[in-house]
Amino acid sequence: MDKKSIGIGLIGCGIIGGQVARVLKERADTLATEVGCPVELRKIKVIPPDLERPLVGELGRELFTTDDEEFFAAPGIDVVAEAMGGETPAFDYVKRALAAGKQAVTSNKELIAKRGAELMAVAREHNVTLRYEASVGGGIPLISRFQYDLVANKITGVYAIINGTTNYILTRMAAEGVDFAAALKKAQELGYAEANPENDIEGIDATYKLAILSSLAFHARVGPDDIYREGISRLSNRDFQYAQELGFAIKLLAIAKENQGQIEARVHPVFIPADALLAKVDGVYNAVLVEGDLVDKVLFFGQGAGPLATSSAVVADIVGAAIEVTHGNQAQSGWRLEGGKVVKPMSEVVTRYYLRLSIEDQPGALAQIAKVFGSHEISISSAIQKLTDPVVQTAEIVIVTHDAVERAVQAALDQLQHLPVVREISNFVRVEAED
Repeated sequence: MDKKSIGIGLIGCGIIGGQVARVLKERADTLATEVGCPVELRKIKVIPPDLERPLVGELGRELFTTDDEEFFAAPGIDVVAEAMGGETPAFDYVKRALAAGKQAVTSNKELIAKRGAELMAVAREHNVTLRYEASVGGGIPLISRFQYDLVANKITGVYAIINGTTNYILTRMAAEGVDFAAALKKAQELGYAEANPENDIEGIDATYKLAILSSLAFHARVGPDDIYREGISRLSNRDFQYAQELGFAIKLLAIAKENQGQIEARVHPVFIPADALLAKVDGVYNAVLVEGDLVDKVLFFGQGAGPLATSSAVVADIVGAAIEVTHGNQAQSGWRLEGGKVVKPMSEVVTRYYLRLSIEDQPGALAQIAKVFGSHEISISSAIQKLTDPVVQTAEIVIVTHDAVERAVQAALDQLQHLPVVREISNFVRVEAED
């Protein structure tokens, strides 16, 4: 196809969308060389408050519209890039673009995790492509690695630190001994965490991303609701002290495994061996460790969020879509889904466990606790007792188990809560080793 230029329509001009628009303008010559013709930003769809942004003055008011119909009727748009976030109305916008025969690009993890399969079906029906590289890992090339570079592998495991905010908070708690509230406040001051940090600290953001990676890795539809999720707000200084003493680091890990058609998918804090690859990923950085039968282990590492890193991936997708338009190449759009695979209930997961208990400082207390574990066929790997308080006659005990079934551990915890010698179950964290 002989195209004189490729027209881009952008939906949203917040932090990410604004940076994408700037890159398209400032690097127009470079992008034109890559594509073989100019790549021109022709219309930006915004909500009314966005018209007050400095970007409007930089790019010119005529480029912007708040009207859906004006945006979709704009002439010469070949690629629509969505950067507004959220499921609604982003789904309707992307679906409309695909149905109109336009290539689509999105950085929207929630959209792809929840409705990606529907949108990819629309893309196939209209012989166009939906690209979503920036939806997981920001500037780290991940989606294309699963779609192409790892396609010959049978992937057995994905272990990922895919939320920079929580990784920054956990890094500060480990290195400086600050409590969760102080580390979160600092993350907010630096702009790493939102004023309402729920999506990050409760693992929601990581769950969306794991849903996408799991669907790609295991060729099965894994949605956010299929994934067990637990946040980091229950972690305390004491847990980090014991982790270091026991030779572990604490990370919020997104874990997906497949074994004989059963998929494990979970997001929660873990104790991970201090010498493991992912234990060394600190600050706002992300990393994804993939295990395949041919490659063994491969690690993808880099900045997982922020306008610069994310705009890098979005613009790369725009260039890829533009090349499709100019050369007629059709990239892979969709997940290759295989039947017969199921997501394992969390109750059936097998791993190790760390427990921290406040108990009565009296003879036989530990034996009573050990008896509870034994009755549920849970083997104790180690137990240490500390912080004896002679005034209130309490002690703190830390237990690490061997591999055990989640269902049995939860039953034991419930029984321990009613044991007279147990004052409090202070915390409970799973222990994970990179297989």
